[in-house]
Order: sequence, then C-alpha cells, then structure tokens
Amino acid sequence: MENKVEELRKNLGLSQEEFAKAIKVSRQTVSSIENGKYNPSLELAFIISDFFGICIEEIFLHERSKSNEKK
Repeated sequence: MENKVEELRKNLGLSQEEFAKAIKVSRQTVSSIENGKYNPSLELAFIISDFFGICIEEIFLHERSKSNEKK
C-alpha cells in the first residue's frame, strides 16, 4: 500500500525521530511505513491521520482505490 506519510512529515519539518515520538512508535516503524515495508494497524493509521488532521484515505492509498481513480 502506498502512502503519503513521508511527504506529510517533511512538509511539517519533522524528522522521523520527532514524528515517531509524537505518535509513540519507533523511528524504525516510521521508516518502514514510509518505505511501504509495513502497513500500520488500523489503530495506528487513525493516530497518524489524527496527527496530520486529514482522513486515512488521503494518506494511505490502496491499490484498488488508485485503479478506480484512473477510470
């Protein structure tokens, strides 16, 4: 699943470490999410969306959603 976590984090001028502390996970978890190696739990996805103040669908892009947008 693709996501915009890195883009959103950088737009706020936060390091991975700062963002990780803010959402109470490790820096490695943030890195894995940003690189698409780890899909967060639904609970963590909500925490991330609340942090950025936008809905989950705007952050995490499901493949099916992307193919529907192209039609």
